[in-house]
Order: sequence, then structure tokens, then C-alpha cells
Amino acid sequence: MATVVGAVALLVPGSALAAPKKFTSGVTAGEITDHSAIIWGRTTQERLVKAQVATDGAFQNVVKQRILQASDGNNDTVQTKFDGLNPNATYHYRFCLRGGSICSSLGTFRTAPRPSASKTIRFAYSGDETGYKQPGASDPFWGNFKAFGSMVAEHNNFNIDFGDTIYSDPEVPGAPTALTVAQKWSYYRQKLAVQNMQRIRSATGLYNHWDDHEFINDFSIPENGRQLYNRGVKAFRDYEPVTFSDQSGIYRSFRWGKNLQVFFLDERSFRSAKASANHTCDNPQTGQPDLAPTAPKSTRNLFSTVVPSLSQPVSQACKNKINDPNRTFLGKPQLNQFLYDVEHSTAKWKVVMNETPIQQFYALPYDRWEGYAYERIKLLNALQNANIDHLAFLTTDTHAGLANVVRERTLSGDVAPSNAPATTPSDTPYQDFVIGPVATKPFWQEIDDTTGTSGSGQLISNAFFKPPPPNGMGMSCAQGGENSYAEVTVTSGTLTVEYKDENGNILLDSDGSTPCGPYVLTN
Repeated sequence: MATVVGAVALLVPGSALAAPKKFTSGVTAGEITDHSAIIWGRTTQERLVKAQVATDGAFQNVVKQRILQASDGNNDTVQTKFDGLNPNATYHYRFCLRGGSICSSLGTFRTAPRPSASKTIRFAYSGDETGYKQPGASDPFWGNFKAFGSMVAEHNNFNIDFGDTIYSDPEVPGAPTALTVAQKWSYYRQKLAVQNMQRIRSATGLYNHWDDHEFINDFSIPENGRQLYNRGVKAFRDYEPVTFSDQSGIYRSFRWGKNLQVFFLDERSFRSAKASANHTCDNPQTGQPDLAPTAPKSTRNLFSTVVPSLSQPVSQACKNKINDPNRTFLGKPQLNQFLYDVEHSTAKWKVVMNETPIQQFYALPYDRWEGYAYERIKLLNALQNANIDHLAFLTTDTHAGLANVVRERTLSGDVAPSNAPATTPSDTPYQDFVIGPVATKPFWQEIDDTTGTSGSGQLISNAFFKPPPPNGMGMSCAQGGENSYAEVTVTSGTLTVEYKDENGNILLDSDGSTPCGPYVLTN
């Protein structure tokens, strides 16, 4: 005990100079509220570390501090939650070793306004990034996260790194798959070596969220096992300061003044197995899951010239599985909690951070809302029956900029669950804004790889995603070839979503010339 006390006594505030040999991976602050934040850092070995929060960048007015232990069990990461902060205030933070002359780099965050304060709030979101470098390469295979650098330049109240914060399976030739905690830690360290990643994490508060690749592609516990889930949770929580519980997963919400409440849905922890599990939806020609099992026969026939397997029939067992009312995407407790929370929210705008698209587009539906068709309709009906207005879904996952109204059903003759409306198209009052990626394989390239034909992805966007029903999906944006992010501005009267490429310029649609947005939702 005397040794520990003596070591702690040597820890005093000091210089903010960075010391690369002692602190690595930068710093970040997450889970920002009007009175609290979690701050995070990492050392090079097991150490006692002092976490400090101050109202000034020189740390003359330290308002919170605490001694933490960096340990091998957490890969020498440290994080702690500080309460009792003032609303709508800027804070600076750092981590220091004994003597105070060795400190981490600095981070800054701004707390949320009080729920009664009518403030304009700006934030950006994107996701899907891997920092994997091929042996001998100087840069990550999929780029240096330029979108995050552009998000920093927006000077937002906060930002969101939304899903696939690492790729356990990096979509890079020859890259090993990370299945153990140590292997996943390694991939987090690799991405945090990218300067734009460190910049977005330290520039202002950053909310983090998982999707599937923190575990493995298209992950579900019934298919991939609880052991892999636990390992993914462990590595994620060590590197991303996020609130978690066994009962709620990472479902949570945050209030930003009178005008905004942000809800984060956990779409991995409680879902049923995908309908495609156990080869239920395999196409007889390819032996792989059918590419569009719920699309109308006429649509399948139209695109069979590009994808011959679409001329094959879809098994009734596959259709039944997709529409099964006993399958769940969120799990009943989370679904009910979200509906209760959003119905009782007094914020003007309700923004739902949604891991996978809820808009309908039929192609490979298994891993997203469309593959859990009954619960998708159940959720949309519940929101409308409760008269929930001023609500929008913000989504990543698909590696594309897709913007559309959320329809319960889009095309007649499709495969729909028993609770779906008979009429088509059946619009809801809600929009789904899908954006990204930051740095991984873009959507069009994924489609080209799947079909084996170059240009198939862009063809599908122009021929099917863009035309309005009954000839297509009617997307206002269907750009699948660019790294991107979205900038969101919320006032009492409007919610504006601006789609931008990784350089901060207006994102252009699939025709290469028409701007995507900006999209303005009003009262």
C-alpha cells in the first residue's frame, strides 16, 4: 500500500507536451451529456495515470482529476467518466504520468446544452473504416480516413463514428481475420495510428457505435456464437468509450438541448439469425444466398440479363423465414424501450442512429431491417400510430450515399410480411439517410465483385435505385462509389442533412453531376 501511495503522490499536473514513447493512440471523449463525459487514453505499458479535465488549454483551472491504472488486461487503455460538468461549456482534457512533465496529447469537448435551451446543433456522422496496411505499405489499403479530417474542419458540436470502427475481416487481400481479443486490439491500434482518426477523436466529443465487423461480417450471436460476441465487446469497449450493459447492449440516447435527441439502436446484440442461415435462401444456380429474394418476379426477370441467377425461383422456405413474425432484429425489450423513449421525448427532432438501412431496396436484404421484415413493419407502424413526428433515421453500413423516404412497401408483387399494407408504394413520414464509407470497399465495387461484371453497381443505381416506383426505388441519392460523410444541422424549425465527399465537397449522385441534397426537413 505504501508503494502505491508514494507513486500517486508523485503525480501532479504539469506540461501538456506530447510524449510519443509514453502515450500512444491519441485521446478521445465520448458519451457527452449536459453534465458528463467519458475521457479515454492509452499508454505504452502498465502505469498509474492522472486524468485531468480543465476549463482552459493551459490546465491552470483543473476542475476534475482522477488516478487511473493502465493494465495489460485492457491493452493499457484508460477511461473514466466525469460528472458534475456545466452544460454548454468547453472543456480540455489530458492524461499525465508522474512529475507532470510527461502528458498525452490534448483533447477538447463541449457539453450538451440543457434540455430547455433552444440551440442550433451541428454534427457529422460516417463510419466503416479499416486502418489495415499491407506488409511494406506506408498507408492503409483503403486510404487515410480523409472524411474524418473533413469532419474536423466543420467545427461541430460533436461527431459520430457509426459502426465498423474496425474490420476484423479487413477486405484486404491476404489480411488475417481478427478473432481473438488481442487480434482485435491490434486492429484498433492500427486504425488509431492514422492521424485523421486521432484528429476526429480529440477535436470534439465523439460518439462511437459498433455494427458487424467489430465481430465479423454480418454477425449475429445465433450464427457466430457468444464467445466471439464477448471478445468483440471486450476489444470495442477497451478502445471506444461507450456505455454498455448485458441487458441493453449499447442502446442509449442523448439529449442536445430543446431541439435534438439522438437515439442509438443496438442491432447486433439481440437479433435472430439471418434468414439466409443454414443455406435456407441459397440460389440453386450459385449455391449462395439469393441476391434479391423479396423482389417482384418482374424485377428479377428484368435484371436476370445482368445477373442470370435471378431467373431462378426463390424457395418458399426463404420467403417464410424473412417474413417470420417470431424473428427479431432489436429484441423485444430494446424495441419496447426505444418506442417508449421516443414517444416520451420532448425534443423537437428525434434522430435515430440506425446501424443498417431501414429504407427498402430489395438487394441482399438479409443483414439489414428488410431481412427482418415483420419487425420492420411493426416498428414503422408503432411510430406512426403513436404520431411520432420530426423523426429521421441516420444510417451507415452500406458503403454508399443513399437517401430515400422509408416505405413500408415499395413495389407490387414483392414478397411482403403479413402485417405489410396491401397498397404500394406505402410511404411513411420518415426519411433514411445512408452515408459512408470512410475507408473500405465502396458499394459499387462490392456489387461488381458479386456479379463478376464491372459497372454493375452503377448500373443498378441508375436503372433501379433512382427511378421512382413502380419502376424503381425513387432514391434522391444513390451514389455508391465515393468515400463520404453527412453534415447535420438541427434548429427548432429544420433538420438539414448535407451529403459530402471525403474532401468536404457536395457529394454528386450516381450520374456524376447532380448534387445529393442538401435535404431539409421542416415542421
